[in-house]
Amino acid sequence: MFAAYAAEIGLPEPLRGLRLGELPAPRPRPGWSRVTVRAASLNHHDLWSLRGVGLTAERLPMILGTDAAGVDEDGNEVVVHPVVGLTGHGLATGESRSILTEKYQGTFAEQVTVPTANLVPKPPGLSFAEAACLPTAWLTAYRMLFTQARVRPGDSVLVQGAGGGVATAAITLARAAGLRVYATSRDPLKRARALALGATDAVEPGARLPHPVDAVLETVGAATWSHSVRSLRRGGTLVISGATTGDRPAHAELTRVFRRELTVIGSTVATRDELTSLLDFCTTTGARPTIDHTLPLTEAPEGFTRMSSGTHFGKIVFTL
Repeated sequence: MFAAYAAEIGLPEPLRGLRLGELPAPRPRPGWSRVTVRAASLNHHDLWSLRGVGLTAERLPMILGTDAAGVDEDGNEVVVHPVVGLTGHGLATGESRSILTEKYQGTFAEQVTVPTANLVPKPPGLSFAEAACLPTAWLTAYRMLFTQARVRPGDSVLVQGAGGGVATAAITLARAAGLRVYATSRDPLKRARALALGATDAVEPGARLPHPVDAVLETVGAATWSHSVRSLRRGGTLVISGATTGDRPAHAELTRVFRRELTVIGSTVATRDELTSLLDFCTTTGARPTIDHTLPLTEAPEGFTRMSSGTHFGKIVFTL
C-alpha cells in the first residue's frame, strides 16, 4: 500500500528522512480493526518524529500520522482516536500507552489498524477532511479549555501563538462556547485571521491585554511564558500542552504564581470519550476546523515543508 513514512530520523535536515512509497498492508489482529483512510491531517508531532523525538531507529520504517477519518471493515464511517492503550484495549498486559507513530504505524497510508475501541462514529455533517483534523490538535484544545481550564460561558481566555492547529481550534471552540477570546501572533495577517475566526482581539506577543483573563492556553513555551503568567487574573489558570520554543523560560514568574494564587496545569492526551464529546460539540454548534491546505498524500512533502516554515494557518490535510 502507498504510505508516507519516516525512513531516517535525527538528520540535520529532518524532512530528508521522509519517504513516499509502498509498504506492506497491515495484517489482521484480534481486537483491532482495519480502516481505509480517506483523509489524514498533519501535526507538529509528525515533524518531531522525524527529528527523533518519541521515535527510535529500531522502529523504522514508521508510517507517520496520528489523525485519520475513513471507513472500517463493515463500511462504517469512523474517526480514529490516536492514543493506543489509554483504555487498556488491544494491548498486552502491562504495556504502556502510546500515540500512533511511537510504537504502532500511523495514518499517512491507504490503511491503518487500531484497537476497535479506538474507533468513533463520524457524524454525517462532517466531511472526512474536517473529521481528520479533530483527533489531535482539536482534541488537545478541547481538553485544555473544558477539562483542564474548566472555563464557562462569559469567561475570557488568552490563546498564545495564533496560526497553529491547536490555537485555531481553541479560538473556534472558545467562541462557539460563548467565551471572550484574545490571541497573539507576530504576523499581522495571522492576527487578522484570528479576528475573522471570532477572537475578541488579536495582539502582538507580550502586548498588554485590556483586562486580565480567566485562563491562558499555552503551547508556545519559553517565548510567551512570562506574558501568559502576567495576563492571568488572580486565581486564574494556565494550561500548557506544548513548548515549541523551548521548555526553559528565562523568567519563570514564580513569585507572581504564588502571590496571585495561579493554577498551572499540564495537559496531554485526551480520551476517546472526550473525542466523542468534541464531535457532538461540532455537530451541535456548527464549529468546523480551519483547513489551511488540502493535498493528496502523494504531495505530503509539500505539506511538511509548509508546516515546518510556520506559514500555515489552521490544519494541513492529506487525502487519499
